[in-house]
Amino acid sequence: MAATAVEVEDLRKSYGAVQALRGVSFTVAEGEVFALLGPNGAGKTSTVEILEGFRRRDGGRASVLGFDPASGSRRLKEQMGIVLQTSGVDPYLTVAETVDMFRGYYPKPRPRDEVIRLVGLQDKRDSRVTKLSGGQRRRLDVAIALAGDPQLLFLDEPTTGFDPGARRNAWEVIKGLAGLGKTIFLTSHSMDEVQYLADRVVIIAAGKVVAEGTPDTLAGRQHASTVVRFRMPASVTLPEAIRGSARLEGNAVELETKDPTRTLYELTSWAVQAGIALEGLQVTRPSLEDIYLEITKEPEGAPA
Repeated sequence: MAATAVEVEDLRKSYGAVQALRGVSFTVAEGEVFALLGPNGAGKTSTVEILEGFRRRDGGRASVLGFDPASGSRRLKEQMGIVLQTSGVDPYLTVAETVDMFRGYYPKPRPRDEVIRLVGLQDKRDSRVTKLSGGQRRRLDVAIALAGDPQLLFLDEPTTGFDPGARRNAWEVIKGLAGLGKTIFLTSHSMDEVQYLADRVVIIAAGKVVAEGTPDTLAGRQHASTVVRFRMPASVTLPEAIRGSARLEGNAVELETKDPTRTLYELTSWAVQAGIALEGLQVTRPSLEDIYLEITKEPEGAPA
């Protein structure tokens, strides 16, 4: 069993009369890609800032790499890397100069050229920051966070504003860091990103943990019904075995099933034997985004 990198127990934080965190508890294993999700105002930022040592908790316990983040321990800071949504670096330094500057803040930094290679900026090594694209600057942010060779990396919305190609490249960089044994603590509003990267997910809403699990099993997602959709000629009647669970709207058919293999076999066998084309055949199951929205939606009649 992997050792624990982050442990939070009954974490509490209030701002005046507003309870931002109301007893949040979770753990993050060493070497894990962990995602903390939640709508705006759920308490994500407060949680992460407490773990990073930027904000003090009102109650509960927090341990990061064996240290209380509220202690401000230098030894803890030497083992942490942080990628914020926005960063400020000297735009007239080159990529290599920027990485070197941040390497100088740590006792055992990672080799400069290795850091640049890890984030895929070899070709921009001698380019000034002001000449970099948005995606390249974001890679430089990750390089800065890696300069001290941290054991734990906090990534806050790491691919916001990226085009699809740059986003995929960034994901591969993050996967590579996890492959090096780094612990990744991710916050993101991109469910595709979380699905691709995260080993485990915790969702918080209104200051409490409301779901926890892997992206594929969160809230019983692996047991959720599969939906089969298709269109067929209006003159055709579905077989009795399928018709009872079908919803019809004109020539559009929708089937919800807990056993998609059997349902598809019965459906396609009937269609082939009858010589019928099932136009627009789709098989879908609830996405991580579907599950997330269902878990975090406010009940009807709740105050805005």
